[in-house]
Amino acid sequence: MSSLLVKLAPQPVPHLSARPAALDAVLRELTQQFAQGAERHDRDASFAHENFAELQRHGLIASVVPVAYGGGGATLATARRIVAAVAQGDPSTALVLTMTFLLHRSQSRADARWSPRLREELFRTAVEHGALANSLRVEPALGSPARGGLPETIARRTPDGWRLSGHKLYTTGIPALRWLAVWARTDEPEPRVGAFLVPHDPVNGTPGIRIIESWDHLGLRASGSHEVVFDNVLLPLDNAADVRTPAQWAAGPESDQYAWMITLLGALYDGIARAARGWLLQFLAERAPGSLGAPLSTVPRIQQVVGEIEALLWANDALLDGLVRAADAGTPPSTIESGLVKFNVTGNAIRAVGLALEVTGNHGLSRRNPLERHHRDVLCSRIHTPQNDSILIAAGKAAFAPSA
Repeated sequence: MSSLLVKLAPQPVPHLSARPAALDAVLRELTQQFAQGAERHDRDASFAHENFAELQRHGLIASVVPVAYGGGGATLATARRIVAAVAQGDPSTALVLTMTFLLHRSQSRADARWSPRLREELFRTAVEHGALANSLRVEPALGSPARGGLPETIARRTPDGWRLSGHKLYTTGIPALRWLAVWARTDEPEPRVGAFLVPHDPVNGTPGIRIIESWDHLGLRASGSHEVVFDNVLLPLDNAADVRTPAQWAAGPESDQYAWMITLLGALYDGIARAARGWLLQFLAERAPGSLGAPLSTVPRIQQVVGEIEALLWANDALLDGLVRAADAGTPPSTIESGLVKFNVTGNAIRAVGLALEVTGNHGLSRRNPLERHHRDVLCSRIHTPQNDSILIAAGKAAFAPSA
């Protein structure tokens, strides 16, 4: 009897991320739903908790978590589709989701350096509770560690464990983050540096963690990117998740993880430009000035501008498609090439939204319409690592390097 029961037992339903048609239907619904609240959250600089509840209802927060842990095990192609759709509705939500996806991806790799306990907690809480995570790296004095230097945030080893103290800026998603991967240095004679994993209770707060609600930005206003102060926070010794000597970090990011970061950020800002395009096409088809006697969409000059927007977004698709195919095939391009994808995709997105503003005039700049919000949001692409100057300097140095 037991063997018969085993044979007749229902098979688990594949994760939504593994069912393309079902995923597309859900994403279309979420794009529309998130877009309805985006203007309010932007105006109030409020965090869209309800969006993450919806993402969790569909199991999407754990899309990148390995199947062995109950997640979707999503490829980069699937992760890109999810981020792009969410970004077209509410890019602030998409940014928080992107950061969570990137941490899940980094710990899904065969060379993941976190302990099995930490990885299991990260994955399990994402699957069961939709726990969000992000890396906290930027500081008031240091700026971004991508440009070098030791953080002032310090972890002191004590008989009870690590005691973490420091101050971080731009902690995207902190109103809802469950896991904080804090970039810090040790107090050892020869300091090591890296990520210390800090559990956080976003509902009740965490002893020793203080949030300064300072985020009042031009764009992505609903991302909750506030400051966080750590005061002697106690951590188990193995919560030093990935701590190395500075020399061991000198090689820079791994090319596969870099390709994931560039692709998901590119999909986010390209998604903003596509939302702007959608509004523009509807506006131009409906707007018929009395002096013209026909919709603006019939004017050749307007058609030319829209054609340029189409060209820019077509190029973005081609660039991101190429990066995704290479990464999912296990042959990601160099970090220099991935950086050039970011330079072009984000530049094209900014240009596309700018063109939409040029042909809509006061209507596009009115806060009654979403185009001015899309414009503010898309400009935020310039501040993400790698920034344009770093991308171009690296490419220029490579051009002068002797051929292999």
